[in-house]
Amino acid sequence: MLAEKTGVLLVNLGTPDDPGRKAVYRYLKQFLLDRRVIDIPWLFRQLLVRGIIAPFRSGSSSELYKRLWTDKGSPIKIYGFSVAEKLQNMLGEEYKVNLAMRYQQPSIEATLKKLLFDDKVSNLIVFPMFPQYASATTGSVHDEVMRILRQWEVIPNLQLINSYPDDSAMVNVYSKNARKYPLEDYDHFIFSFHGVPQRHVKKADPSSQHCLKAKDCCKVLNENNRFCYSAQCYRTAAAIAQSLQITNNKYDVTFQSRLGRDPWLQPYTDQTLTELLARGKKKILVFSPAFVADCLETTIEIGFEYKEQFLHAGGEKLDLVESLNDDEDWVSAIAEMVKKRRI
Repeated sequence: MLAEKTGVLLVNLGTPDDPGRKAVYRYLKQFLLDRRVIDIPWLFRQLLVRGIIAPFRSGSSSELYKRLWTDKGSPIKIYGFSVAEKLQNMLGEEYKVNLAMRYQQPSIEATLKKLLFDDKVSNLIVFPMFPQYASATTGSVHDEVMRILRQWEVIPNLQLINSYPDDSAMVNVYSKNARKYPLEDYDHFIFSFHGVPQRHVKKADPSSQHCLKAKDCCKVLNENNRFCYSAQCYRTAAAIAQSLQITNNKYDVTFQSRLGRDPWLQPYTDQTLTELLARGKKKILVFSPAFVADCLETTIEIGFEYKEQFLHAGGEKLDLVESLNDDEDWVSAIAEMVKKRRI
């Protein structure tokens, strides 16, 4: 009897090949031309991205990536490859683990070919490294995997992991990282998630009867909003806060990194920081639980830009809880989620 192997495809968003402007331009172009990221008609998307966003943002983004880059390269890849290696060791020979990026290298297509043709796996588990489901992240990963597989004659047994916003083992790692800080020294806590346009979450409600119809519609995860990105973000924040015994009045859920003039998920992180200062909250600890690895949005946007703005405006301290990165407990959490989904 043939021994069956299970392939595990870890997928994160991506990163430029290097911090130079040309590489950043290539990355931005591929990323923003994804119909699930900028969901406007094809022609307008091409004109907007190729003619305006990528050419004009690549220069400033390149400077930010240069600040983020390390001697070993991009943190998102460094941590990603480390997680893949540790996960392989934990799962053993019955599994084959590989890392891919949705945009740039290593590509999903090349990694799928390695798993199916070189490693000869019989089963495939796709594990997007995004705890909360969003069409622009997990949805795009699943879309790309299915686009590639449907061109092949043989499609393996397939498991697509949708989300894991309140996985207890993952929550415990975020909480462990937070305990490195004296929690009693902070006036307030912020859980800052990557933003998406409001129209994206509305599309996740085909009935159009629930999404953004009430002020607090996202604060409790239920059968009506279980696939809503915003509701899953609130669920993650509540789980971490409960683990750390942070009461509801001591934290806010906010959203960062908006682009363009259309309304995005609110409240915005930078505006909330300003409002907290006005209320006399000058010592803030920030979590970024949409990101499992420290990256541009955590290290630079929050750790440098928001912190600098906050301190300049009169704040006393703003600290950022590190992401999961390649923590052994995080890798163990992935291993358990993978084992539960093995066919």
